[in-house]
Amino acid sequence: MKNSSFPPVKIAVLIDGGFFIKRFNALYNKERKMSGEEVANHLYTFAHSHVGKENTLYRIFYYDCMPFSKKMHNPITHNAIDYSKTDEYKFRVDLFEALKMKRKVALRLGNLKDNNKWCIHGNKVKELLSGKIKIEDLTENDVYPEIRQKGIDMKIGVDISSIALKRFVDRIILVSGDADFVPAAKLARREGIDFILDPMKANVEPSLFEHIDGLENKEIYINKKPKAKAKVKKK
Repeated sequence: MKNSSFPPVKIAVLIDGGFFIKRFNALYNKERKMSGEEVANHLYTFAHSHVGKENTLYRIFYYDCMPFSKKMHNPITHNAIDYSKTDEYKFRVDLFEALKMKRKVALRLGNLKDNNKWCIHGNKVKELLSGKIKIEDLTENDVYPEIRQKGIDMKIGVDISSIALKRFVDRIILVSGDADFVPAAKLARREGIDFILDPMKANVEPSLFEHIDGLENKEIYINKKPKAKAKVKKK
């Protein structure tokens, strides 16, 4: 048996899906070429890296919403868009299906609220305000539908509270960067739970530092296939 300076502990890993995908793409998938199944595999390995060989995984909780599937008309071109046919929709569905097949993974899905409004991307708003462009210069890619997640923060908060109060684990790993979880984190710590935050190298809101027991930024190692050797023709 390996010697360890710390006794083994039971760990729950809670992952804010929207946050994870955004940071994963920014760090490891900038060209968006990975499939949902590939990202699910990396997420699973990433979660287990927080547990380690000496400890026990209680469960991996993944929080997200079903992808937007509504049909809408772009306000610039007036072309119809079926979001259920987009690459993003397929990616999310494939990701969820792959996670459902993983051992000790609990999928927590909230809802998307469509406000029936279109927004202009921030960089284009700056150009409009500075006078660099005019409204008529906007293209269909400069606008997007205003969609908000509902129920995700509540589900995370409830799970943190339930896990802590029932003493299911000794440590909670939260993958997020949102200060909305401060009340739940405070409760968990009062119950004696070791509360660790992994913001995936993102800036953390100062109010979170006061209510966590540690900060860990785990790396995700993407396996790169070796380049195929050029075939030499025999003379």
